[in-house]
Amino acid sequence: MNEKSAFAERLADAMRAAGYEPRPAVLEREFNLRYWGKPVTLQGVRRWLCGETLPQQEKLQVLAEWLGVEPQTLRFGEGGGYRVSEPRGTWDASVSAEERRVLQRYLALPVERRKVVAQVIEAFSRAERSDPGEGQAGEEA
Repeated sequence: MNEKSAFAERLADAMRAAGYEPRPAVLEREFNLRYWGKPVTLQGVRRWLCGETLPQQEKLQVLAEWLGVEPQTLRFGEGGGYRVSEPRGTWDASVSAEERRVLQRYLALPVERRKVVAQVIEAFSRAERSDPGEGQAGEEA
């Protein structure tokens, strides 16, 4: 079974588990009630349910929230297999409690707001790298 077909099966199962019939008309109506972007067409959601296409990440987030499942579980299944294999101890040891709280709050934000936060951080980072006073002070000391 390819990944699109497997996703379609998980989507239909999640819809049933949430009390919805896995039909394109139901999916279109319920999805578009919750999605603030351009509405998805009946053909678009039919292609998700038939295993022809996969939704974009922001749409996957909306589907997962609506159906009460984790986005990665809906996208990849329970086994996932697509996980970052960074050792947990290394991350925990190098990040303070305050930094962990900030990261947890960031990860709890909707995808669009995370993008805004990432852009702000990038702007600060670029400004730091281009600050001529900082480099000179370090060289003189």
